[in-house]
Amino acid sequence: MQNEKNLIDVNINQRKVMNQSKIKELGKFLGPAFIVSVAYIDPGNFATNISGGSKFNYTLIWVILWSNLMAIFLQIMSAKLGIATGHNLPEMCAKVFPKSANWAFWIIAEFGAMATDLAEFLGGTLGLYLLFHIPMIYAGLLTGLITFIICYMEKYGQKVLEIIISSLVAVISIAYTIEIFLAKPDWAQVGIHTIVPILPNGEAVLIAVGMLGATVMPHVIYLHSQLVQDRSVDLSDEGKLKHLRMEKIDVAIAMNIAFIVNAAMLIVSAAVFYKNGMVVDTIEQAHKSLQPLIGPLSSGAFGIALLASGLSSSAVGTLAGQTIMKGFVNLSIPVNLRRLITMIPALVIISLGINPMYALFLSQVVLSFILPFPIIQMLTIAKRKDLMGNLVNKGFVRVLGVLIAAIIIVLNIVLLYLTFTGQA
Repeated sequence: MQNEKNLIDVNINQRKVMNQSKIKELGKFLGPAFIVSVAYIDPGNFATNISGGSKFNYTLIWVILWSNLMAIFLQIMSAKLGIATGHNLPEMCAKVFPKSANWAFWIIAEFGAMATDLAEFLGGTLGLYLLFHIPMIYAGLLTGLITFIICYMEKYGQKVLEIIISSLVAVISIAYTIEIFLAKPDWAQVGIHTIVPILPNGEAVLIAVGMLGATVMPHVIYLHSQLVQDRSVDLSDEGKLKHLRMEKIDVAIAMNIAFIVNAAMLIVSAAVFYKNGMVVDTIEQAHKSLQPLIGPLSSGAFGIALLASGLSSSAVGTLAGQTIMKGFVNLSIPVNLRRLITMIPALVIISLGINPMYALFLSQVVLSFILPFPIIQMLTIAKRKDLMGNLVNKGFVRVLGVLIAAIIIVLNIVLLYLTFTGQA
């Protein structure tokens, strides 16, 4: 009897050691997807989700769900391409496509990076303005300085950057956990509209496309294939398969956190603004309105989340810009100079007094138009066995990728039609 008990204890201890070993091993691979996930909860998401919730109640939650599922699929494919080839997506484009095509791809990707930078920079600026009442122009300059500092930390290794950005993601998540707790939404309606797709009118299509543009981000499709290089140690076929399995877990955790935060933004907006008959057109209005409706804790949490989102995603946008430029056309300019250039559009908008939320929203629509390019590039490369080896895309994955690209393109065509006919 004692021997049986000892044997059971030994088995339990062995399992504990094995589990601890697996967790420790997984910990070595976690990180790249958390940097990427910041782009999925950036200030552009605040603009589109608040707008969607205040105008259409809970009806557009399904857009966030399906956008997130697309994002998971695309980020895993980007990571797979990086793991299989040992190069990032822009570098592989430079190898596969003609030079003239790569210059065109670079210009398109840079437009996307500029739209992204605009959203992220404005978010950080608004966060500082709302929390500390710093005048917008000075808040903008301070945002630029803090972003420089975050990017500079990459000098000490990618892991340091991952810890900083993961900490900011945690701040955003905690802030929105507080928000949703205070808002007391109708969970039955949340459940229904997460599953049932509804687009009430043309304006809802515009917001839905904006939400798609805010959720699935072109610049981090390029960046993810670069970030996984930091974890590439065993370059054998077996090593690459193991790396991909670990990266899938990394993506699943990080992207589902992003989904919960995005859904919470829309749910809080619906539960607070739509319920009180308020259409919110500015982020400043959203911040001010939360305080009398559900208390100062909520408006404070909102400001902190916006600031953390703007600063973290701004740093990620700068990293992506470097990957895009170096990969497509082998240009390399100092990060600080590039950051100064991308600050200019946001500072112009601030100085002209243009509604930052409207600028944020339009930047997300622009991104949804650019999105098909990295998807098509990725699908073209990932179907080639001579480049991907054992990690080449199978038939089902190819079909799914083409379907996602087709959905995005069709949505954009519908948006163009509604815009030019005056229905959106």
